[in-house]
Amino acid sequence: MRVFCASIATETNTFSPLRTDFSDFEQSFYAPPGHHPATPTLCSAVFPALRKRAAEGSIELIEGTATWAEPGGLVNAPTWLRLRNEVLDQLKAALPLDAAIFGLHGAMIADGCVDCEGDLLEAVRQIVGPDCRVGTSFDPHSHLSEKRVRNADVITVFKEFPHTDFVEAGEACVDLTLKSARGEITPATSVFDVRMIDVLPTSIQPMRGFIDKLKQLEQSGNILSASVIHGFMAGDSPDLGARIIVVTNNEKAKGDRLARDLGMELFSFRGRAAPEFLTPHEALGRADASSRFPVVIADVWDNPGGGVAGDSTIMLQHVMEMGLQGVAVGTIWDPMAVRLCFAAGEGAEFDLRFGGKTSAHAGQPIDATVKVIRLVENAVQSFGTSVVPLGNSAVIRIGDLDIVLNTNRSQAFSPDLFTNLGVDISRKRILIVKSTNHFHGAFAPIAGEILYAAIDGPYPNDPRRTAYTRLKRALWPMVEDPHQEELA
Repeated sequence: MRVFCASIATETNTFSPLRTDFSDFEQSFYAPPGHHPATPTLCSAVFPALRKRAAEGSIELIEGTATWAEPGGLVNAPTWLRLRNEVLDQLKAALPLDAAIFGLHGAMIADGCVDCEGDLLEAVRQIVGPDCRVGTSFDPHSHLSEKRVRNADVITVFKEFPHTDFVEAGEACVDLTLKSARGEITPATSVFDVRMIDVLPTSIQPMRGFIDKLKQLEQSGNILSASVIHGFMAGDSPDLGARIIVVTNNEKAKGDRLARDLGMELFSFRGRAAPEFLTPHEALGRADASSRFPVVIADVWDNPGGGVAGDSTIMLQHVMEMGLQGVAVGTIWDPMAVRLCFAAGEGAEFDLRFGGKTSAHAGQPIDATVKVIRLVENAVQSFGTSVVPLGNSAVIRIGDLDIVLNTNRSQAFSPDLFTNLGVDISRKRILIVKSTNHFHGAFAPIAGEILYAAIDGPYPNDPRRTAYTRLKRALWPMVEDPHQEELA
């Protein structure tokens, strides 16, 4: 069988002060055909999965471009059209095809295109025709449009938040799409609109048990796949909100019933699935009083993984005002400050202004005499088997407070965010990271305690106060019971 694969992915915060262009894709990850690394990125796990089958001789693989930009603001129109047309031209050149498989994120919005992934899949279907099987994997923090469901034969979604299973989701997409292309299954997709938008981490109950239930349903053989779209509350999309996807082997009515049952169960979790969110002072006070170190504190809303800058200084200012000892912060995005540190050199002590540059809601810049502890060119951190670039990075010290400054925006995924830059976390009492929950998988084994600090800023974290312009459906929490209102 002839199989094509490609990946275009980013997550668009339409309320972010940032903007996204082609340089953001180049800086984060851009691999032309044949140049995808052996290890997967978050949205391109279909590549190594397909390469494995090509090596076994079961398919002929034609690779297209794979690219990813760190979540940010609206993608400019020329960038989207360039990437879209690049992949579609590669697809046309690869014809005829038995299958086309894509690693997408699902929350990309460009200037002039609200549903980038739907637009891409619709164009793909027009090119490959009705007999070619089209599969795609999505991040759960995405917007599932009817256009995507109509044009894809197979849709799989990462089940876990943190997304520790992105490789498994890619493998499942490949497996089901190839089985469909061989005529072994006839996928039928059922979707239920849960009509809510919430924070749904799977590291704690009730979502932990719900995801385990979905896995058991798949393992039982009664269905091919079950997935949850959480939605992405920072994207102004008409398709905002949670959905359940059930894929059966040509049993649409059965899938519809199961999707509705699962969807209403998920709806019952509204308002009680998120972890306890503390104020900065509460989180730092509790961490300082803890006897289990290190305490990891997530600065949840200044999360570059949600499309904001990651240069907020508010948590850091509280640390300094409270005089806390044994603290490390990672990261604060400030390419100019990093450049100044490289110019000064390791061991230098000088006056530096850093952080607080991109938003009026992210605190004031910090002015301090700092010591440059470590400089690393092209620093990286890990996310499972994926390698995440931080760009040139510097560790600066104020007293015994260590701060990681980076050039490439990235949320915190792993403790090697610190250790790769020489920070000894075994000697730290408190680690402050910028992430909503993706840090949890790798930090939990080394953390004495994990706390979540919520600070209002450029990330729109309360849908009741967010000025959505494209949303026309009733969703919780904007409406108490949107399902009843729909029936009325």
